[in-house]
Amino acid sequence: MTERKPSGMSFESWVERQIREATERGELDNLPGSGRPLPDANQPYDELWWVKKKVRQEGLPIDPLLPLPLRLRKEVERLPETLRDLSSEEAVRDTVRDLNERILAWLRSPTGPRVPLAPVNVEAAVRQWHDDRAARTPRPEVEPAVERQPTDEAPPPRRRSWWHRITRRNRNDD
Repeated sequence: MTERKPSGMSFESWVERQIREATERGELDNLPGSGRPLPDANQPYDELWWVKKKVRQEGLPIDPLLPLPLRLRKEVERLPETLRDLSSEEAVRDTVRDLNERILAWLRSPTGPRVPLAPVNVEAAVRQWHDDRAARTPRPEVEPAVERQPTDEAPPPRRRSWWHRITRRNRNDD
């Protein structure tokens, strides 16, 4: 334990003397972390620094620590990537409706920072999902066009769908 500061000596000079004497004795040599900068020394003070450090160490996402409006805003921004993995239009609509319900609940009683946020257009999201899906599906390679020789044969008659055949039959029965 260190000695008490003698009266009449300034606190600064007393501390400086203690450091100088410890350095001369070699007590400050080979300390762990010597020569490395202090972590986050230039960062402003944050009360939750230890929570953020633990979350980073564990490799967990930091998004759940954000206020609700910011989480919702991030969800809206990431919506195309979220919808891209869904397999049906119904699942896309359900996902967007769920997000819109949470957005509307926040808009009714906002808490946290004021963030411009509006519900997502379901039809636009579905259209985007279809476009993304069409762009991702591989298109079959088109075979090179084969020259057809002109023939005297008439092409076979086109078959009508079952619905047209039934309605035609019903009209003829009248």
